[in-house]
This record gives sequence, C-alpha cells and structure tokens, in this order.
Amino acid sequence: MSIHLTHGDLLKQDDVDAIVNTVNCVGVMGKGIALQFKNKWPDNFAQYQAACKAGKVRPGTMNVFDAGAYAQPHFIINFPTKDHWRGNSKLSFIQDGLKDLVAQVRALDIRSIAIPPLGCGNGGLDWADVKPMIEVAFSALPGVDVRLFEPGDAPSAKSMEVRTSRPKMTIGRAAILKSIDTYRDLNYGLTKIEVQKLGYFLQAAGQDLGLQFEKHSYGPYSEQLRHALNRMEGHFIVGMGDGSVDSEIEPAPDALREADEFLAANGDAEIDVRLARLQTLIDGFQSPYGMELLATVHWVAEHEAGVSSPEAALRAIGEWNPRKKRIMQAAHVQAAWDRLKDAAWMSTTAQ
Repeated sequence: MSIHLTHGDLLKQDDVDAIVNTVNCVGVMGKGIALQFKNKWPDNFAQYQAACKAGKVRPGTMNVFDAGAYAQPHFIINFPTKDHWRGNSKLSFIQDGLKDLVAQVRALDIRSIAIPPLGCGNGGLDWADVKPMIEVAFSALPGVDVRLFEPGDAPSAKSMEVRTSRPKMTIGRAAILKSIDTYRDLNYGLTKIEVQKLGYFLQAAGQDLGLQFEKHSYGPYSEQLRHALNRMEGHFIVGMGDGSVDSEIEPAPDALREADEFLAANGDAEIDVRLARLQTLIDGFQSPYGMELLATVHWVAEHEAGVSSPEAALRAIGEWNPRKKRIMQAAHVQAAWDRLKDAAWMSTTAQ
C-alpha cells in the first residue's frame, strides 16, 4: 500500500490520474472545497448536477466525470458524504462510499489518486475515525499511489482557480462594482459582510437589483446576492473564495473600466445619484461592524413594527440575537440612527 499523508491545495494536484471531490446528493456545490471544484471544473459540476436531478447520486455510489484522456487529472470522482448540503456527513456513507471508490479505481485502472479528508470540516466527522477507514479500504490496492490530504487551512481566496464561463456585464453587476469602488479606501478589499450591506443599501436607494433580503446573523442578508457574487468571482471581482476563508473582495483588473463603459451605454440616469447618496451614508462607517450597524438600524426602523426612535431601535436590536445585544451599544445605535435620518434614508415616521 502506498499512502502518503500530505497538506496543501488539493486542487493543485495535476499529476494524478484522479482527484476526489466530496459532494451532497442534491446538486449543490455552494461552499468549501466543493465550490472550489465547481469553479475550476464547471463541466464536472454540470454533469453532477444533472445526475442529482435524475436521482443517480446517492451515498455509497461514486459519480465519475471523465475529463478526457489527455487531461490531468483524467477523472474527477464525486464522493457523496451527505444526503443534503444542510446535513452532516455520516460514517456509514464514508464506509459504503469507500467500497465503491476502490471498485471504481480498480475498474478505471487508476494508478494515482488525491483524496481529501472525507466528511471532515463542513461534514462534521472526526478525522481520527475517517483516516483509518481510508487506509483499510486502500490496503486492497497496494499498487495505487494515494495522496491523502489531512484537514488543514484552505488556500487563500485569491489563489483559488476559476474556470467558469465569463458572465455578461449587466446594470446590476456594474452597480455592485461601482458601489465596491465607492467604498474602498486605499485599495483594500472588502469582506462579504460589507458587500452584502452595500447591495442592501443600493437596492434601498432605488437600484433594481432583484434581491430579497432577510434578517441574518450579521444584519440584512441576501442569498441571491451571495450567488451573484460567486458568479462574478474570477471575472469581475476577486477574493470571494469558497466561503471557508476570510474574504478580501475587490474589482478584478479592468472590471471597473468595463462597468463604466457599460453604464455609459446602457445605464439609467439615476445610478450616479444613488451611488453619491450611498457614499454620503457610509462615510465614517467603513468597517464590517460599521456597515452591519447601519444596515441593522435601518432594517428595524423600516421592517419592525413600532420602531420610530433610536431607543425603540435598540430594544428591537436586542431581540435580534444575543451578539447584537452585546455589541451594539446605545451610543452606536444613536449615531447610526442620526446618520440615516440626516441623509434621508429613514421613513417620515422616524423621530
């Protein structure tokens, strides 16, 4: 048996016959290593998603993608470690899956393979339980070179490869890019929290982004915006990553120029006015906490019944979640309330 324990970037293993990707059975590669696979091998994702819709992806059965005889790796092997992306992995899924993985390796005459820590990380399994299962399974294939990756930190967001097709520039994408540029200070990247709040306020200013926002841990949040940003990653923005590492989001090279040219030809006349309003609103609040504070105060004022004063806003925020109750002090809420009111972002009932 030839098993080599290693760390590093699983997706950089371009000298093996096969590489294993951990997946669910509902066709979603939304975060973590699965999202990295989706971005680097979009054709693999397309066939995997189609197989899920056909009910062919189940725990214990590998979904194999043939990337072509001259590709390295030749095969992407999608290994189901959980039923639904919201659930946890199960050791029984790993045990049953390893049996089929070994069978596929034998049938496809795979001589080298890279394997991640199956079901660990987002899956919730203990590496101390999973590692010996993999070692026992591959003891039946002593001639196969197994590169077994142990749990560790993900690569930096900006180093993750993206090979998805380039999306078209749209008014919405251009508006998001311009809002990011409006926010940036000294060319530093933004966190996902800050970009979410920019989208929230841009839409509140009247920009039709078609987004639905809801109460979330760090203030108003749109799952649609997260998907939109993932689609822009590597083409119009960089730094989103896979959701498992801290983000430093900034416009990709030439993206702002392309956005400006698109808006000059297709943009609505009010977009510059909305961006100017946004810039006035956020001045002095440019931090993850500052943007969360502004958006949270705005949300309770506009969406919670009876919130027409900073005191009422503070009470409503205290009921949002324990973290907000602990960190959002009365003076902070007052400052955010005053800024929102003075900049005409509050309804007429606000005091």
